Amino acid sequence: MTDLTQKEKDMLDGKEGPLLEFAMALVLKAASIWKAPRLIEASFAHIDACHYYGQAHLDFARKLEREGASFPIPSWTNTVPVSLTVSDGREANNQEFVDGAKEVAEIYERIGCRPVWTCAPYQLPDGPKLGDHIVGSESNAVSYYNAVVGARTQKYGDFLDVACALTGRVPFAGLHRDEGRIGQFELDVTQLPEELRYQEEICHLIGIIMGREVGSQVPVIRGLPVSTHKDSLKGIAAAGAASGGVAMFHVLGVTPEAPDEQTTYAGGKPGRTYQITTKDLDEAKASISQVKSGSVNMVALGTPHFSYDEFQRLAALIDGQKVHRDVTFYVSTSRFVAQMVEDSGAMEIIERVGVTVLRDTCTYFSPAVKACKGTVMTNSGKWAFYAPGMLPVQVAFGSLNDCVQSALKGEVVMSPSFEG
Repeated sequence: MTDLTQKEKDMLDGKEGPLLEFAMALVLKAASIWKAPRLIEASFAHIDACHYYGQAHLDFARKLEREGASFPIPSWTNTVPVSLTVSDGREANNQEFVDGAKEVAEIYERIGCRPVWTCAPYQLPDGPKLGDHIVGSESNAVSYYNAVVGARTQKYGDFLDVACALTGRVPFAGLHRDEGRIGQFELDVTQLPEELRYQEEICHLIGIIMGREVGSQVPVIRGLPVSTHKDSLKGIAAAGAASGGVAMFHVLGVTPEAPDEQTTYAGGKPGRTYQITTKDLDEAKASISQVKSGSVNMVALGTPHFSYDEFQRLAALIDGQKVHRDVTFYVSTSRFVAQMVEDSGAMEIIERVGVTVLRDTCTYFSPAVKACKGTVMTNSGKWAFYAPGMLPVQVAFGSLNDCVQSALKGEVVMSPSFEG
């Protein structure tokens, strides 16, 4: 049984309307499954149900608007499967799908969601802080918020995320509780060459290994430098959530809830330790790289959405050059980050050399963007893991520099084996 406050009982009894009665019943169903003793107040929500997957998402959104839905907590939108600002080539493929996606997005904006349309809401200001209980939905954002920000959330699937946001309540279970956040499984990278541990590329591969080995446990990574960039942590979060069920991780000495072993393991020890070697990195890379040579049709960056710092690095790498005539080069990002990049002058540099920047969406969603076929080079472990199952592509995974060089030359450029 889950104890309820009087306000929560009133919602469940329909005293605040049929929509909140429905929403509270859904939240309580989740609480029952997770054996939560009570509900707690949430301070923020990131809504994935705005991402159109078909008629059910449209019907649900229409119901919300028809019944006067409003959100008592700040609620931001996840990506949508099409760009809402500029054509990205998908209209000709499936106009009905595009129209449905745009209608769902418009409804969520009308009922009060903040229209950020990003899978990386943690890149925006005014988001949740350490210790906040929130409603997370998109897998990489759930992992990043838990691990890097130190906010607390379960993985709330579509429609349950909306129900929690409407009621402002989440079940006090799992990663909302101190005991649910204790490290359980250690991934040790201390035997890797020190120079490798500073590379962003291997963080995506650590995420792939993490998802494969850990499942849904809370892993702890030992041996990454204190200076590990948040974009590298983003890569771990995204790849680990894609290749497994990782909703939270710690990095000893780096993430806020892992200052030392005592705190991270709550005085205990990991149930298992996995030593990551250069051979593991090579195997992980091979598992998400179907091709290692040959011509490139497309380069896809920004899964999760490209950050301001990533854009600055891209601009420095590609300034004054030209994307090969046979290569389509896409970068996905949020409106907010895109505006910052425009203001900095880097967007002009990037677009002048032949890069297309997509707002609001991502390139592995179907219907496919133009030229999303054949061989695609990416620096994203998440994109590499998901795309072959969603699009007619083969993937080559590499560093940001590898991707740029591949785009310029029109053929796969990939760094040598980590084992040497």
